[in-house]
Amino acid sequence: MNGVTWNSVGRIGMAVSAGALILAIGLGAPAAVADEAEARSMLKAMSDYLAQQKTISFSYDTNMEVVTKDGQKLLLASSGAFEISRPDKFRATRSGGFANVEMVFDGKTLTLLGKDANLYTQADIPGTLDHLIDELRDKYKRPVPGADLLLSNVHDELIRDVDDVKDLGSGVIGGTECDHLAFRTKEVDWQIWIAQGANPYPCRYVITTKKVDQAPQYSIQISDWKTGDQVASGDFAFQAPADAKKVDVKDLVDIDELPKHFSIGGAQ
Repeated sequence: MNGVTWNSVGRIGMAVSAGALILAIGLGAPAAVADEAEARSMLKAMSDYLAQQKTISFSYDTNMEVVTKDGQKLLLASSGAFEISRPDKFRATRSGGFANVEMVFDGKTLTLLGKDANLYTQADIPGTLDHLIDELRDKYKRPVPGADLLLSNVHDELIRDVDDVKDLGSGVIGGTECDHLAFRTKEVDWQIWIAQGANPYPCRYVITTKKVDQAPQYSIQISDWKTGDQVASGDFAFQAPADAKKVDVKDLVDIDELPKHFSIGGAQ
């Protein structure tokens, strides 16, 4: 093969494919014609639909990209489930390679349980889910990725500071045909895939951080979407497991998607 190895041929093919993709996008391929008004309309329809739902449950899978000091991209994956009863109750689980946690909010008290360590902590944060999300972000410095989708004013939060909007046509997520929209702000780019039809729920939400080297992404993919009478009546009262120990929040370890041995700004 004239000294060209199979691996190098594979790389050349990938480079050609990537070049063709860039060219197609640059020329404005018909399948990806940007229609800002239509994209904004579809986002508003999704937001109105979400805001109208009093009870919601779904499963999810997340991927968090981490960029190491030497430029390697790593992908951390986790899965879980959410159950929401508006305006002030929810239960969520998340399990991954580094954490197995449950979070419960009954309208007054937030409980966070580390299942593997059998430790839990509690904080009094009376109010709505909107208030809870704000408190977690501002007071406790624990922002919930993708939490914009849970807010009652989801449209206002999503569209804030957006300066570029594109309708990228349709895509298929988990077997569901979706409308694919892309938005840009100075800080982040984000994309959302919205289920077509009478129930326009978010199937996938991807956030790209523009001001961090190599633009790492966070994505959440939603499945088993249910609302109203489809949602089983949930119990949002926390019952501590046998032998569980209550601790201060600083002593509750291995609860984040980013494990403790990945230090921000470190060599790992």
